[in-house]
Amino acid sequence: MRILYAAAPEWERLSERIASLIEDAGFESRKMTTRVRAGFLSHEGREVFVKRVAAGGSFKGILARVFGSRGWRAWRGAEFLAAARIAHPRPLLIAEERRAGAIRASYIATEPLRAARVFSQFALGRSRSAAFRRTLSKQVAGEVRRLHDAGIYTRDLQETNLMLEERDGELIVWFVDFEDFRRARQVSPERRMLNLVHLDRSIGRFASRAKRLRFFYDYFGGRPARAEARRLLREYFVLRARVGGRARRKLPTQASPAVQRSAAARGN
Repeated sequence: MRILYAAAPEWERLSERIASLIEDAGFESRKMTTRVRAGFLSHEGREVFVKRVAAGGSFKGILARVFGSRGWRAWRGAEFLAAARIAHPRPLLIAEERRAGAIRASYIATEPLRAARVFSQFALGRSRSAAFRRTLSKQVAGEVRRLHDAGIYTRDLQETNLMLEERDGELIVWFVDFEDFRRARQVSPERRMLNLVHLDRSIGRFASRAKRLRFFYDYFGGRPARAEARRLLREYFVLRARVGGRARRKLPTQASPAVQRSAAARGN
């Protein structure tokens, strides 16, 4: 196990047992897939959130060592967010499991966000009023805009990557999964729009089109003049169609060749 970052000596000690602890009965699992296992565990009397991401085979493990593992990207992403004072769970331990020259898995341990909820759960919980939802839309959109203005973007902004929490009367928007964050000298309009497209596609499961449009305008500080609004929406829908076309091509389909060619044309 190679430690990339440890906030204190007790978190260095965690690296010695972290692989076995997430297999124990005391591990409170929140996500389990072929490559990812995440949840809460207790270490020396303190709770911590841990995510283990498998590299996916020896060849991919070698590539991860050359081009940067998930753990290395998380360390770098956390530094980007901290420098810009963007709220994110504080990293406690970031380590890599190596074997035969290849990275087998990355371990990312952060402070737990027990009281926080993902965007959809928070927005729909406790019979929120219309006024509250409008305020929430403005604040979340404003934080995404502040992220971009700081020269930071994410490769795939989903509503599950935004955790919201009310603490001492203040609403905190946490950005999680910070291994997906990147920094640029200036976030381009297309990258900004792409983040909005990805977020819109994920919140479309629980928000109406009118509410999603309001969020879109909130990002730009309010609805612009008609000509500017048309231009922004035109750019948005072109990019959304492109993203949707790529997603459809990744899925198996029983559609006829003519329908498939039409979908591919829309994606281009």
